[in-house]
Amino acid sequence: MSNREKAVVTVSGGLDSATVLAMAKELDLDCYTLAFDYGQRTRSELDAAATVSAMLGAVEHKVIKLDLGTIGGSALTDMTIDVPEEAAEGIPVTYVPARNTVFLSLALGWAEVLGASKIFMGVNAVDYSGYPDCRPEFIKAFEIMANLATVAGVEGRRITIETPLLQMTKAQITAEGARLGVDYSVTVSCYQADLQGRACGVCDSCRLRVQGFIEAGIEDPTKYVD
Repeated sequence: MSNREKAVVTVSGGLDSATVLAMAKELDLDCYTLAFDYGQRTRSELDAAATVSAMLGAVEHKVIKLDLGTIGGSALTDMTIDVPEEAAEGIPVTYVPARNTVFLSLALGWAEVLGASKIFMGVNAVDYSGYPDCRPEFIKAFEIMANLATVAGVEGRRITIETPLLQMTKAQITAEGARLGVDYSVTVSCYQADLQGRACGVCDSCRLRVQGFIEAGIEDPTKYVD
């Protein structure tokens, strides 16, 4: 059995979470990856999450099934709401209510079971869509809660929420992943990718991803519908 420190890494199948997993692996951590089947529009991202986890050497990959579509309120979980294909002001309809709060809570539970001291998440507060649960204030508050609400925290075995991409631009993230050897061709970032994982190229997530490759001077390996 490994004596390395354990970490839970949430993976979506996208560029950011793949980069975070590679960064955690570089720290010589035993990484346990966690994906969520939450009723999202893009099903191919779950396959991508499993592929990335295997390629980057996760000890175990787990998928937790939820149904955030029952509360709706997002274009990613309610098929009657169109994914916007133009930039808009304010928080976009692709925001999924309380998603990162739910995801981190479940990651926290698994971390306790595993005896993991770190939870990694690929949230970003620079080149992002303006989601409130991607802000530094949210991450800091959740970490405080995590250490109040767990046996590990009460016993002094502190759990930290690691967000190494938080203050990085998409270009910096892309360059870091390239340095670490991440194969971005297997990742799916698009909000409305098809079953083959091909991206639309026009949604907010696609625009940010494309710009990241351009600014990093790296060839874009993304598979597009057109």
